[in-house]
Amino acid sequence: MRDLAMDVLTWDRFYLSGRLQKPVHVLVDNWDIRKVNSINLEMATSASLLLLPAEFTEYDLYAQICSLSYMGDLRMLFAEDKDKVKKIVEGSFQSFQLMYSPLLQEYIAEGLLKTSSHGQYKTFRQDCGPCTTNELFSVLPWTIQSQMQGRHTLHGKEVPPRTVVSSKEMAANCVRRALRHRVMVSSVRQAVCGLLASGGAVAAQYLGKKMAKAWRSRVP
Repeated sequence: MRDLAMDVLTWDRFYLSGRLQKPVHVLVDNWDIRKVNSINLEMATSASLLLLPAEFTEYDLYAQICSLSYMGDLRMLFAEDKDKVKKIVEGSFQSFQLMYSPLLQEYIAEGLLKTSSHGQYKTFRQDCGPCTTNELFSVLPWTIQSQMQGRHTLHGKEVPPRTVVSSKEMAANCVRRALRHRVMVSSVRQAVCGLLASGGAVAAQYLGKKMAKAWRSRVP
């Protein structure tokens, strides 16, 4: 449970934290993980806003949040349905709304987002200026922020590192690079663990079924 809380708060491995950014059914919660996970949801929203353009729909936002934990996943290249993210979002759209609507209302109240209704989904507009970008970036876990920190001096004395983000593109590239690395490492670790736990024959059979399913999703 400590490892779970640590991953949720720091995205250290971005494995369980990535899963908890999507709708799940909690059976037992002795550690009040729902409350801890609210921080994870806010970080996922901020990361997704940095990756999205100035104007996007509610569906685009949930699809971006959902895809965070698949960035860099080697299995997505050959062993997963290419429409996996789309199916998750479309099948759980109302659950995503229940999870993220309170956060979106806060962002709207703070002036970070503006909303309008056009067509099937709500449309959002965000400020892509450096002030808003730095505010969104400051919400991310320190494991992400630390990649863009430097040392600064004040009156000749060294002060603690602080995050420096000069543009939305720079922040988005930092998020993209960090998550791809974490997800790639986690996906390889899980594949190796599966192989060792189930044995070569069972793992090969499972992989064959996954690849066949992935192939069918790519063939017209």
